[in-house]
Amino acid sequence: MSLDPHSSDALQPGPVFFDRLELGLVLRVYGRMVAAGEWRDYAMIGHKEVAEFAVFRRSGDAPLYRIEKRPALRLKQGQWAVIGEGGHVLKRGRDLAQVLRVFDSRKFTVVE
Repeated sequence: MSLDPHSSDALQPGPVFFDRLELGLVLRVYGRMVAAGEWRDYAMIGHKEVAEFAVFRRSGDAPLYRIEKRPALRLKQGQWAVIGEGGHVLKRGRDLAQVLRVFDSRKFTVVE
């Protein structure tokens, strides 16, 4: 990597990742779902254009949900998305706390 500030390497942004506040909100939902016995494992990864927090029912399974941060969509449809198992976008928006509310409806069950 070149140390020249005018080189193309200096203009390349680092990987996208969650800041402390964002990660705190995501981990709060994760902890609640682990306590309910719904989720058991997670993985985080930062790519050039997206940060992803994936949750799993079991370690060897495909992710149940992915929480994505895509800053490039910040001014369009919102940088936050919750994506389900089949790749369906369950909720998208500009406010992470609002997007994470999609999991609130999953904590109640019908009692007969």
